[in-house]
Parts: sequence; structure tokens; C-alpha cells
Amino acid sequence: MAPVHCKQQNQTDMATVTKENIGPLNEKITVKVEKDDYLPSFEKAIKSYSKKANIPGFRKGMVPTGIVKKMYGSSVFADEVIKTVEKSLQDFMEQEKLEIFAQPLPLAENDPSKLDMNQPSEYAFSFEVGLKPQLSLPDFGSMQVKKYKVTVTDDMLNEETDHLHKQHRVLSEAETVPAEDYELNVKLTEEAEQEESEGGINQNYYFFSTDFTPSFREQLSGKNKGESLIFQPAVALEEKAKEDFFKEVGINKSEPEAADKSLKLTIEKINGSKSPEMGIEFYGKVFPGEEILSEDEFRNKLREMIAQQWEGPSRNQLDDQIYHQLTDHVYIEFPESFLKRWLMNAASTPKTQEEVDKEYPGFVKSLQWSLITEKIIQENGIEVSREDIEAAAREQLMGYFRGNPGFDFDQPWVEDYVQRMMKDKKFVEDTARRTEVEKVFAWCETQVHPVETEVTAEEFRKLQEEHHHHH
Repeated sequence: MAPVHCKQQNQTDMATVTKENIGPLNEKITVKVEKDDYLPSFEKAIKSYSKKANIPGFRKGMVPTGIVKKMYGSSVFADEVIKTVEKSLQDFMEQEKLEIFAQPLPLAENDPSKLDMNQPSEYAFSFEVGLKPQLSLPDFGSMQVKKYKVTVTDDMLNEETDHLHKQHRVLSEAETVPAEDYELNVKLTEEAEQEESEGGINQNYYFFSTDFTPSFREQLSGKNKGESLIFQPAVALEEKAKEDFFKEVGINKSEPEAADKSLKLTIEKINGSKSPEMGIEFYGKVFPGEEILSEDEFRNKLREMIAQQWEGPSRNQLDDQIYHQLTDHVYIEFPESFLKRWLMNAASTPKTQEEVDKEYPGFVKSLQWSLITEKIIQENGIEVSREDIEAAAREQLMGYFRGNPGFDFDQPWVEDYVQRMMKDKKFVEDTARRTEVEKVFAWCETQVHPVETEVTAEEFRKLQEEHHHHH
């Protein structure tokens, strides 16, 4: 499209400003300043320098302005002209209520080297701006979106019940290593013929039964406290436990001798574990404060808990669909040429055209989402209050203690923690930004009419994987 040239001229308190349309959502703004616009501030700046200058041969504050002008005049003059231009540009954009992207781009035709304090005259500086486009939000009620509900199966209930049994198991000291679910305190030393070698391993270690490979668990099963056996870490330990063990005892697992390393393992303490029986006592541990009297009631409560755990991921999936509906179907015209020039020159090191072309699609997608959320926020009065940020700080703290259901959050130091976080500028800014996005999606969720769709846990996980792969 050929540029449309349409000039508009305004007079600010300091300068004459001309606005010219040079393309879709693309304006050229020219600021002309007369010497009367900037000379008073220049003279004032020179006097200020005279009072502060520390020049040999002159008392501080008594340096003649002529000397100061000779030494610093040119740079001070240029600064004051540019300040006057920038102030006039800012005033003009505020008067015109121009909503622009980023900052105005100075044009190549500007030449500050022409500024001459000995011959002050009229100067003109031009800038290019990209205007924010207008947009209309779609009919949220007609969006084709789904709310996935994960079906809680009996297998899921059984698996969670087994997990809860392990979580609430009771440890008791034993004399003999059981077949499974135990913890061992052991003494590790070099084998008998190497025991006296200088620098040999001689230390205590702690293992879970799951640290061992099935074959080594068989060797341990039935062993008594005080018994010893040969222990080859490379063969006896599962991969993760092996990595942790080698790091702890100071063996480089990549060295050849690590594969053949043999130690003497002496069992010093055995803690066997016993899972609690199904019953009122167990139900009370899983759901404190709830009166659950039968296994059927327990499984129904567990079903509700598992369904609730899937609610968060399900909402995230719905929000993702809303995001794509908005970004795929809300058309927004952008000043592409301006934005690409801005991308090229905004950083301290200019980008190449190839870099800009590669970066632009993602950049403009982000701008699109920013404009859409801005529109939703403005039209619906969405705000983030201090109370919202304080609540987020408390929620963060609660996350640290979720494993301790008896923790008292009414303690005075909790409020001290919250107020300390409110003084952390980065925390406040990040939390405000995140909370604002959450409120935008919460509002969107009230506007759409999703089709509730039942899926299995496996089907839902596959949806999540596809989403992550797409992004």
C-alpha cells in the first residue's frame, strides 16, 4: 500500500509539531524548535555549571560563564536542544492522546552535529511512531471450547489408596531384613584384605529398599542385623541411587575402577515398615477432621479428592483453548514496517534483517495477546489490588508447608513474612502481572459455554503432551 500523506500541525508551548501519516498505523512526527524555545534553558544550564565547576585557577562557584561556555558549551547546548525537542514531542503525544508501540524512532535525517551554539537557529527533528490498532472482542459465548473432565476409575482409586498406605506406613525396628519396604543403616568398608589401606572407604550410609536392584534385594532378604555381605555399588544399586552414592562417597562413576568397586556392607539397623489397615483410624489420617466410617465413604471421598486434583489442569487446558480462539480469530492490523525497524534498532546491538524476520512472528503474536488482554482489562474494570498480592504471598508460604496439615498460619511471623515480600519490588511486579493474567482468564471462563467432555487420564495426558509439543 502506498503511504498516505496527511499533515497536521500543532503548536505546543515550546515548538511547532507536525504529524504526517506515512502508512497504515504509521506516523512521522516532526518537531521544530526556535532559538527562543531552548536558549533560556541553555543559559540557565551554563550558569548552573559555573556554580558547580571545579576548574584550576578559579574558586568554586566563581568560574566566568565565558570559560564554562568555551569548555562545555557545545555539549550543554546540544543537550538542551534535544531535551526541548523530546519534551515537545512528549507533550504533543499526550495532547493528541496517541497510543503508540514502544518508543518513537528518531529518523536518519536527524543530524545533531549541525547544532551550533555560536549560531543558534531553528532546528527540526523527525520521529516515526507506530500507532496501536483498534480491535473488537469476539462473542465469547459462541466459542467452540471444551471443558475436559477426567474419569476417576477404580484403578486410580486403588493406586491412590496404595500410595496413601505407603505414605502413612509405620516404621518399626526389626532383626531381619524383610522382603520389601524397609530402610537400612549400614557400615561400608573396604573388603577385608583392603581394610587397612590408607584412604579406604569407612563410613555409615542409609538405604531404602527401592535403592537396590531386585537381585540384590533377594540377597539381602532374610539377613540379620550384624551380618555382612559383599556390596558392588555398580551392580547392586538402581541408577539414581548409584549416582547419589558415588557422589556421596567421592567415587568418580565414569572411572573404570568404579564398575568393579567392591565393599563390605554390614547391617547395623533395620527399619521395617507396616502399612496401616483400612479402618476409621486410617481414614482420619488421610482426611483429618472428616467423619468417615466405612470403606465406601472413604473411596467416595477419595474419588472427590482425585477429581479435584484434575480440576486445575482441566482449567489450564480450557484457558489454552480460549487463548488460541482469541489469537487465531481476533484480527489486528499492525504497522509491520515500523515494528520491524523498531526490532532492528531497539537493542544496544542492532539486529540483522534476517534476525528480525525470524523474530517478528513471535513478537507480533505477543503484541496481539497483549492488546487483547489490555482490551479485556479496560472494558471489564479488572484490577490487581494490594490485597491480591498479599494473598499470593500467603499462598506461596502455604505451598512450603502443604506437607504439614497441622501448621498454624495465624502466627504473627506469617504476617511479617507477607509484609516483607510486599517490599520486594520484583516479587510485587511479577505477582501483579501473573495475577492480572489469572483474572483475565477467570473472566473469560465466565463468558464461554464449554462442552463438558469426559476423558480418561491417559487421553488427557496426551492432550497436554500435544499442547507442549505444539508450543
